[in-house]
Amino acid sequence: MALEDYRADAMRCNRCSYCKWIPQDRIKSWEFAKGCPSVDYRHFHAYSGGGRLVAGLSLTDGRSEITDELIDVVFECTLCGSCDVSCKVCRYDMHPLSGAKEFRHYLVDKGAVPAAYPGIIAKLRDTGNMAGAPQAKRADWAEGMGIKKLGVDTDKAEVLFHAGCLYSFNPALRNVVQSSARVLAKGGLDFAIDGDERCCGGKAYDMGYRDDFAAAAKANLEKWAAAGVKTVVSPCATCFWTFKRLYPTVAGDDYGIEILHTTQVADRLIKEGKLKPTKRVPMKVTYQDPCHLGRQGEDYVPWHGEEKKIFGQAVVYDPPRPRYNGAFGVYEPPRDVLKAIPGVELVEMERNKEAAWCCGGGGAVPQAYPDFADFTASKRLDEAQSTGAEAIATACSSCNRILGNAKAADGGTMKAIDVLELLEQSL
Repeated sequence: MALEDYRADAMRCNRCSYCKWIPQDRIKSWEFAKGCPSVDYRHFHAYSGGGRLVAGLSLTDGRSEITDELIDVVFECTLCGSCDVSCKVCRYDMHPLSGAKEFRHYLVDKGAVPAAYPGIIAKLRDTGNMAGAPQAKRADWAEGMGIKKLGVDTDKAEVLFHAGCLYSFNPALRNVVQSSARVLAKGGLDFAIDGDERCCGGKAYDMGYRDDFAAAAKANLEKWAAAGVKTVVSPCATCFWTFKRLYPTVAGDDYGIEILHTTQVADRLIKEGKLKPTKRVPMKVTYQDPCHLGRQGEDYVPWHGEEKKIFGQAVVYDPPRPRYNGAFGVYEPPRDVLKAIPGVELVEMERNKEAAWCCGGGGAVPQAYPDFADFTASKRLDEAQSTGAEAIATACSSCNRILGNAKAADGGTMKAIDVLELLEQSL
């Protein structure tokens, strides 16, 4: 699609400002009623989902031009999707999240991007990963763990464990990916890793660099096909979302690869009796729903149809179009894993599941707008602390990193920990 294709959405927007809040039936207090981090930070309508649609309309209609302020409006956004969920509570035919992503793609084509972006994308092009680290060190996290490697120990693998760039190269997160792999192996899952694993491309897509995403997807899909991969498991919520929601648009409707997050696999293994958490882990925990695992983690549904209007007014889709409203994301598996751990008491934040507040780690915001990312993370930690929890558990590399960094900077006592790290303590 092109930015012009969202003209109808912009014209249908009635400026209700619903995109700035969580769905109203989920609001429990004024303090935690907001849904859009950008608006809460900037206090200006242009930074909302509806505001960006209108800004795109103004630009494509020639009523405005690209400025530094417009670049900030478009890119100072975590792409968390809260606006999309709230909009779809009372509307069917609008897509503010897709429109925001298309706006980024439009500006990338014009060369109008935040100053940090060229350096980030250069790392991906030069090294095949977003960290800019030597690709030869990609699988260093697995050394000494006895994990099979494609191209070294085997040429075929039905189940592939994809660690992701952050987990592969960030020393502070190495324990998370190692715990995830050990837990799944202990549950009897037969899997291999790709020692030359390539970036999923999801971050490049969200930044607006569609060609770089397509190149990454093509390379991974070709490798999976050659290795006979049928299932891909990842501890990274962004990789999970990219493989589940974006790769079918490249591979076609016969994609045929099962995509699972590590919490889904662990939950399945516990319920099958293959993992038995028995050791007590006395801890009061709240859970952070990653945006890409939760409200954006719904199954991809292919659609080939057209928009029509009844009597030139009511919009209908023929055939009916899938409605991604966040309700069917991956919410219960990570919670069920936490509930299965003896001694763990799970308490919920007011904003949870499809109404969850973003950690601040999405949309390349930490790299381009670090102050905004810190603001968003601090807001989430305040909400987590209001529950009386000792730790905030999550299932996402970005959430782990940004919430952990915010905790350290704030000097607070809230601990950020991965769900499978907690599970391993109980095995």
